Amino acid sequence: MNVLDKFLQPHGAALQLRQKRMEILSSNIANAATPGYKARDIDFASAYSNALSGTGNLEKTSPLHLGTAGANGPDTKFRSPLSSSLDGNTVELHVEQLQFAENAVRYEASLNFLSDRISGLRKALKGE
Repeated sequence: MNVLDKFLQPHGAALQLRQKRMEILSSNIANAATPGYKARDIDFASAYSNALSGTGNLEKTSPLHLGTAGANGPDTKFRSPLSSSLDGNTVELHVEQLQFAENAVRYEASLNFLSDRISGLRKALKGE
């Protein structure tokens, strides 16, 4: 890993994980009325730690190897509902909307941090 990768990797990894989480939360919201649907989410802290340390990515050395990501993805877990539903759906719309909004704000913050880093590099290269 070169110096530039080390400089940008933390924010890039955060953006990728936030984007993945946004997709998962969007799916939860879209399936709020689907009987039997199980709400999913990722543990951002552990997924981020794995992304930075490189322990979360296994390399395929043969085209015959199966991928590590199942249908839910490697870091996806089912969310336990605060109150159960008669149809087996575990989506609680108010919880999902709150999680989605918080994740969107954090995604924007990561994007701003990354933008600031790139802007700082440009200034350094220009000698400003």
